[in-house]
Amino acid sequence: MAENKKALITGITGQDGSYLTEFLLGKGYEVHGIIRRASTFNTDRIDHIYTDPHFSGTSLFLHYGDLCDANNLAKLLDEIAPDEVYNLGAQSHVRVSFDMPIYTAETVGMGAFKLLEAVRDFEKKTGKKVRYYQASSSEQFGKVVETPQRETTPFYPRSPYAVAKMAAHWATVNYRESYGMHASCGILFNHESPRRGETFVTRKITRAVGRIKMGLQDKVFLGNLDSKRDWGFAGDYVKMMWMMLQQDEPDDYVIATGETWSVRQFAEKAFAHAGLDWERHVAFDPRYLRPAEVELLLGDPSKAERKLGWRPETSFDTLVAMMVEHDMELAAQQKTLRDAGHAVPECSGHDQ
Repeated sequence: MAENKKALITGITGQDGSYLTEFLLGKGYEVHGIIRRASTFNTDRIDHIYTDPHFSGTSLFLHYGDLCDANNLAKLLDEIAPDEVYNLGAQSHVRVSFDMPIYTAETVGMGAFKLLEAVRDFEKKTGKKVRYYQASSSEQFGKVVETPQRETTPFYPRSPYAVAKMAAHWATVNYRESYGMHASCGILFNHESPRRGETFVTRKITRAVGRIKMGLQDKVFLGNLDSKRDWGFAGDYVKMMWMMLQQDEPDDYVIATGETWSVRQFAEKAFAHAGLDWERHVAFDPRYLRPAEVELLLGDPSKAERKLGWRPETSFDTLVAMMVEHDMELAAQQKTLRDAGHAVPECSGHDQ
């Protein structure tokens, strides 16, 4: 157990942040998370593990903040004095990054610089060493120059999101090499779960499967069905984030399954799990195409397996089934509400 260790997580209310929080609490950590101020609650993914800080024994604490606010980040570092910092916060939707490139660059790229600088200043003031994790992305490989992609594969970003992630990645490497910081990057390939946002293509598909099965909708509109991704389970991947920070020396690791599947194959399996014919319900909409497409991503996780003994535990078929089962149950609840006369919202959003 890691009693008395403190971790600070940006993006704690996201998919990865919620799984990482569960994992660290299970290890005995005191976990602090940064959330953005909003007029409505946006903590759904961590509500089941959150307890009122007024009660004794509480190990999870939330703080208002933003990666764009360097002054706030510095104050939080001083207040919390964490042992480990996990930078998971981002405008994380690749397609949306084409619509909001400046905001994406500020949160993803400059946000990492501001957090790294806050950690560096904190170390300099206190003499306490902090271990830092940067959430890098397979999207940095973009227009791939070799397959599979590994830690030494050159980056060729194809979206504002990927460009910003690449800046954050190299900033982390630079701070490690310039200031001796224990700063590591996890180059995570696509990782999904029932907690994935509903505007991401995998969750958009599984939500639609459940709703179609329950008669709540008939079609789901998707973009490029031929793009291929290396899809794993987010719950497996957050363990690797922690493992990186337990090493004596910082380093960068590709986190992937070593398998690739197309969006079409994901849809086929998801609909088949519910006994449906995907071709009857999937339609193409060019609005969901990216201005610059990434056709194939396939990771080589052999370094992580060799140096850390990590390998993914959840198969692609199990992942798809897990997400469909969750969204079938959610759709059943929505059908009950609709049949009782309540309004049920439509599925929404961009995919991919």
